[in-house]
Amino acid sequence: MPRTTPRTHHRMPRRLLRQTCQVIRERDFKLIADQVVDLSATGALVMPADPILTGERVILSFQLPNSLHWVDTEALVTRILHGRRPGEYTRGVALELDGLSGLNRFMLERALKHMLPAPPRYRPGRRENPNLLAALVGSANG
Repeated sequence: MPRTTPRTHHRMPRRLLRQTCQVIRERDFKLIADQVVDLSATGALVMPADPILTGERVILSFQLPNSLHWVDTEALVTRILHGRRPGEYTRGVALELDGLSGLNRFMLERALKHMLPAPPRYRPGRRENPNLLAALVGSANG
């Protein structure tokens, strides 16, 4: 019986990238976005983006950084960023890469190893408490 790799809940690390690309919607071949903002071996964030629905299929084409190799793959729209949250300035689309061939996946993973990690996104809530650090340090000294 062949062994399968278990799916894990951990995401692949995102890498910071500003690279031109083409994101084409499959149903009408309309250009949706033209810049990759961050990239991982399993997904990409592209901006600015024209309106599109979650779950739509697209074709993503981009050149690997520091390489002449182009990646053409199918992708699924998994999230729409509307540009209303802090740190977002334009509409964006999160894509899950589907049809990556073995060679393209290998080349992409190899290129990503030499890139800077993407900074963490702004998350409201528990990090906004200005008294949290004082309370934690105060309880340790008390």
